[in-house]
Amino acid sequence: MESQPVSPAINAAPATIVFDLDGTLIDTAEDLVASLNHTIAAADLAPLEAEDLSHLVGHGARVMIERAFSLRGRPILEDQFQPLLERFIEHYKDHMPGKSQTYPGLLDALDRLDKAGHRLAVCTNKMEGLARPLLDGIGLTRYFAAITGGDTFEVRKPDAAHLLGTITKAGGDPRRAIMIGDSRNDILVARNAGIASIAVPFGYSDVPVADLDPDMIIGHFDELTLELVEELLNKAG
Repeated sequence: MESQPVSPAINAAPATIVFDLDGTLIDTAEDLVASLNHTIAAADLAPLEAEDLSHLVGHGARVMIERAFSLRGRPILEDQFQPLLERFIEHYKDHMPGKSQTYPGLLDALDRLDKAGHRLAVCTNKMEGLARPLLDGIGLTRYFAAITGGDTFEVRKPDAAHLLGTITKAGGDPRRAIMIGDSRNDILVARNAGIASIAVPFGYSDVPVADLDPDMIIGHFDELTLELVEELLNKAG
């Protein structure tokens, strides 16, 4: 009897898919700018628009506060930071999730990856104490095996240890991992960790994401298929 050709086996080992938060999973710019404007009102600064700061989302509240003072032509003293930061955090926590919402197709993509047995995680420079209640409020926490923030470790993105530590917390293997993000820090941390990267163009990057040279760009989460994940891992492998 003539033998039948055997199809190449698909690597069944689960992958770890790590997502950035702001500008990747969730559109948070409007709420962050609202909290920033509440914060700088204490210093008698005029409010800013989302377009003034959207590219700074993901760098932390301190950078946003610094940028607000700079845009208004005012110096900021070191001893001003802590009370302003506390004011920002209090307002942001009290109003979350506010108007923040997931990007189109995200929930279907998370379901698809989760049902296939892949591990999911969040690696964000947002403080962990802000990231977790935001994810809770939008109903996403249940998807993630690990959630780490900019204060979870001694380092933060783009330091490779932040991403590698997140993968470890999720029980994953860096050799089968992908980082998905919208900005320079996300693509850099993946490169520094030797991990494949996917960029999304709908977030808060200050340059076109193609200029960051990710391994792949997807314009919608409908494109984040199981086949694409395996293709990218095999290519990076």
